[in-house]
Amino acid sequence: MAEMIELVRNSVQTWETDGMGHMNVQFYVEKAVQGLSTLGVHLGVGPRHAEAEGARLYVRDHHIRFLREQHAGAPFFIRGGVLSVHDFGLRFYQEMVNTSSDVVAASFISEIEMQDRDSRETLPLPAKARAAAKDFLIELPARGAPRGLEITKPRSAPTLAEAERLGMIQTFAGELAPTQCDAQGFMLAQRHIGSLSDAIPNLLAKTAMGDRVKHPDVGGAALEYRIVYRKPARLGDVITVRTGLKHVGEKTYIWVHWMFNLETGQVIATAEAVAVTMDMRLRKTIPIPADIRATLESLLIEGLHV
Repeated sequence: MAEMIELVRNSVQTWETDGMGHMNVQFYVEKAVQGLSTLGVHLGVGPRHAEAEGARLYVRDHHIRFLREQHAGAPFFIRGGVLSVHDFGLRFYQEMVNTSSDVVAASFISEIEMQDRDSRETLPLPAKARAAAKDFLIELPARGAPRGLEITKPRSAPTLAEAERLGMIQTFAGELAPTQCDAQGFMLAQRHIGSLSDAIPNLLAKTAMGDRVKHPDVGGAALEYRIVYRKPARLGDVITVRTGLKHVGEKTYIWVHWMFNLETGQVIATAEAVAVTMDMRLRKTIPIPADIRATLESLLIEGLHV
């Protein structure tokens, strides 16, 4: 087996942090997606190939674990390796490492496809890339394996009508802006999880966790995500996210998010997220307070799936 190769080296910017005081989830994903471009260079399908052939590597399915908080100014690098190779793409592992402490801050397992840049049609992975990928084969580290989520085959594509019938909460709605799209006008991968992150305050408003008077030190943080990218959204599309609660544990709970094109009702992405209750003053996990638990349990919807 090969050693992981370095793909990205950078630092956390102040504007990449959020109201919880740590690097927002969308910027973890942004950096990991940048690493795919570096991978493409190593496989012979880098920017020159993209320009000549009109095709590049895209993520179809993401599993992400957030292992350590990263704050403004923290230096980091991302390393990775190939887990498996098939005709249309790769299963790829990456991990973000704090440069100062050498501690892994996040891990990413990506199902990667070669796609046409303009139509986003799936294309065969060139033979030269498949051959080159075998030089980067690694085993999945235990720290990157799924923990709070069961990674199964995605369900059939849900519809907006189904979400409404189930009583899922609208937690986000907005037009897709130019800054949220790539050069071809498609929604950037990081904006999928970014929109879900932006939706969280609307979820908290539905629970006692949103009562800052009663629970001034209680907050939450995402531990793990799985995102299935289904039908690309484009510049100007109006996006809506519908959310339901799948599970409540002692300290954690699992939200299911379905993202739709409001105009067509077609699904854009589906996701599951494991969140943990935190004492924000001590920066440690705590059991879910009784009143918050009661509210969460009232929001449970049976049968939700990514």
